[in-house]
Order: sequence, then C-alpha cells, then structure tokens
Amino acid sequence: MVLEYSIIIGNYFIMFILIMISVAFMTLLEQKVVGSMQIRIGPNKTGFWGVLQPFADAVKLFLKENLNLYTSNMMTYFVMPSLSLMFSLSLWVVYPFYEGGLDFFLGVLFFMCISSMGVYPIMFMGWASNCKYSMMGSMRAMAQMISYEVSLMMIILSLIYIKGSFNFKELMNWSFMVIPLIIFFPLSVIWLASSLAETNRSPYDFSESGSELVSGFNTEYSGGGFTLIFLAEYSSILFMSMLFCLFFLSSKNISMITFTKTMIIAFLFIWIRSTMPRFRYDKLMGLAWKVFLPISLLLFLYYLSFY
Repeated sequence: MVLEYSIIIGNYFIMFILIMISVAFMTLLEQKVVGSMQIRIGPNKTGFWGVLQPFADAVKLFLKENLNLYTSNMMTYFVMPSLSLMFSLSLWVVYPFYEGGLDFFLGVLFFMCISSMGVYPIMFMGWASNCKYSMMGSMRAMAQMISYEVSLMMIILSLIYIKGSFNFKELMNWSFMVIPLIIFFPLSVIWLASSLAETNRSPYDFSESGSELVSGFNTEYSGGGFTLIFLAEYSSILFMSMLFCLFFLSSKNISMITFTKTMIIAFLFIWIRSTMPRFRYDKLMGLAWKVFLPISLLLFLYYLSFY
C-alpha cells in the first residue's frame, strides 16, 4: 500500500514538473509564432535560437521587486496568485493515467468544481489590489468565465449522457472506438470557442482590454505574482487543449500522438490570438447567452432523444 501511494505521488510530481516545463516552452512557442505572423524575428538572443528565453524571463521576473500596496488587502493580494496556480494544476489530477494514477470515478464532477473555483482568485486579485482598473478587469473576467462555463457544462453533460459515465478514463476509451469529432462537431466548435473565453484568451481577453483597462485584474502585480498568474493561464490552456483531444480527437492513453494533438490545439490558441480582433464586450455576452447556450442545450436534448 505504501509503495502504491509512493508511485502515485511520484507520478504526479513528475507530471507537475513536466507541465511547468511545457508552460515555459509554450510561452517561447507563442512568441515565435506571433513574431512570424507579424513578420518579425521574435526572441533569438538567449541560447540557441532563443530556446533559453523562457528561463531568462522567469529568473528576471522572480528577482524583480514586488509592489507593496499599502491601501490593499495584503494577505489576499499575495496569496491569490498562488491559489490560482494551485487550482490550475489541480485540474491535471483527473488526467486518466493508464496505471500509477488516481482513478476518479467522478472525475468530470471534480473538473467542474475546480474549474468553477478558478473564478474566485481572479475576483479577489482585482478586489485586493484596491485599483479601479483591476476591479473592472476582474469583474469582466468573472462575468465571461461564468457565462461560458454554462455552455461547457452542457457539452460535458451531452458526452456523459451518451457514454453513461463520469470517469475520464472511460470517456477516453469510448472516444478511441468511435470518431467523436464527426458525431459532436458543433459541440467541438463551441467547446473550442468557450475554452478561449474560459482561459481569458483573444479574442475574448476583455480582462486586459489594452488602453481601456491597462492590464486588467493583474494591473498591480509584478515580479513573482505576475509570473504565477501567467503560469496558471498557460497551464489552463494546455489542460483545455488536452480535454479537447480527450473528448473529440480519439485519444488513447498516453502516447506521442496524444501530446502532438494537444500541442496542435494549443497552437490554435496562439494562431487565433494572432489573427482575430477583440470582440466588443456586449457581443461576447450575447454570443454566450444567445448563441452557444441555446445551441448546446438543443443538442443536449437531441442526444437525449437517442434513448
């Protein structure tokens, strides 16, 4: 029993280390891809072809001086970035290991609960900063995340009803036997668009609307706190990409094909950022409540009619 738990803890520790390394190199990938799409070089000085740039950025940010805001709630201000990263990494616990991992019988419910909790650090970061720009950014991010989570939950309910299980491993094994992207194509498009809003990415990055809000809920953060916020964001991007592969791209256990599919979807996040203009905020909320929610609800009722 002790050996079994030791293996599980070791597996998850290694996985979290690999996630952090993947997040670091995804930032490099984003800088390179955006640079190419904007016809510029991108980072190329630190190491060969700029490969060491993420590590240089991390050292610079963690050594940078943190702001001490005397009019803020100091404890909440410093704790919330770490809590945001903790929630983001906690989502990876549900990844269906072939062996040596936890077998969540209700893993989908765990994902729903933790992803919903991710709203609170953003809300408290804006509130604790005691800055009107940060507060406005956190309110926008909170509103859009709650709006798009409803559509995400309807999509997951459709998949659960067809399969009849809340276990990610069973959902993955079922998706390997059929071609879910064809069966659930409208849901896959809604899932991808909702994932962009869930992770505050372009064209739905209203919490950071340029000159309008300076930098959104993280306006007052610098140094280590700023780094933790963006580690959480990119970790969530990788997790939502992995879920897209698990639900819609016929992934089977852990393999290089699964990782390749995940990186292709993560590349789409970067590609969309480079090509799509930011929506108007009212259009974003209208898209969530007047388009995505009715379509996902009607499709859920359609799948209910199968039985």
